[in-house]
Amino acid sequence: MRTVLVTGTGGAGRTALAAATARRAGRALLITADGGISGPDVVRVDGGAFFRRHMGALQSGAAAALDYLGATPLEAEELTGLAGAESLALLAAWRTALDEGGHDTVVVDLPPVHQALRLLALPEELRRYLTRLLPRERRAARALRPLLAQLAGVPAPAERLYTAADAWAAGLARLREAVEAPDTSLTLVLEADRRAVRELPGVRAALALHGHTPAAVVVNRLLPAGSPDPWLAELAAAQQRAVKDLAEQLPVHEVPHLGAEPDTGRLAALLPGPADAAVRNGVTVDDLLAAEGVLLWRMPLPGAEREDVGLVRRGDELIVTVGPYRRALALPSALRRCVIERAGLREGELRVWFAPDPAVWPAGR
Repeated sequence: MRTVLVTGTGGAGRTALAAATARRAGRALLITADGGISGPDVVRVDGGAFFRRHMGALQSGAAAALDYLGATPLEAEELTGLAGAESLALLAAWRTALDEGGHDTVVVDLPPVHQALRLLALPEELRRYLTRLLPRERRAARALRPLLAQLAGVPAPAERLYTAADAWAAGLARLREAVEAPDTSLTLVLEADRRAVRELPGVRAALALHGHTPAAVVVNRLLPAGSPDPWLAELAAAQQRAVKDLAEQLPVHEVPHLGAEPDTGRLAALLPGPADAAVRNGVTVDDLLAAEGVLLWRMPLPGAEREDVGLVRRGDELIVTVGPYRRALALPSALRRCVIERAGLREGELRVWFAPDPAVWPAGR
């Protein structure tokens, strides 16, 4: 099953284009948080309802701990919306659609691009946090929990908490696989203005940080050239200048302005065909031990500026920062036994040179 993720700058018309993408794809399911779209092949998510439902389940699972602390569970009427719940609801609906099947394509109407970047990073980040907070070996030591509870003088976490943790880990792994799958592509929707031109390099770098390359860049709502109205003519000319600047960074597909509420069928006919398999900007490691005595770790970051990129090693992880975005990447086994010699941003790549640590590197290698 193919997945098309649709995001873009705020106000660029990404929701209308997501609906049109689903129409063009045929047997497609559209997942959206927009309350104005409905239909038999549309799943509308409600972040507030999602939070209330899962908060109730969480309180039920932690009833013993809440009782021990003397805490009173919240009633459903007391629960208000939670920031980020809509993103979690979108991810949950996407996972359900993948598990249930029934469609050839799933189109996910993501929030504006900066929120979408954080949403796409959630499965990997949450799974990492879960692994740190409830390690597999701790979840496996079920027989020791009653004894530890007696020694500590506090109730042991309910069995269902660990069962739920296993289920969460499996669900997050499924979502991470979906985000990184070769049949998952991303469409970026932009308006033809100077803001889009300024923001595109940073958006490309942030997407690349998480291994994504836009399969299609749609420049939406273009005005026709040659208007007798001087104001409209100048606005159309400014749009064309922006399109030219955007096209210097990535190939773009132009879509004309179809009014405030464009017809979905007409818009679908103007969109590009199905994108090729997504290209993943994965990390690579070059073995330069024989020639230079180092291993070279490389991550493509097209569009990144040197002053926006940060790098920290923490144990067996590299934490890479691009602007406000951050990703923790596990180091391969060989690099864990090395020290960082130097690092730099060159030709659109973050490059880190690792030299073997004599204290832990196998002799004769």
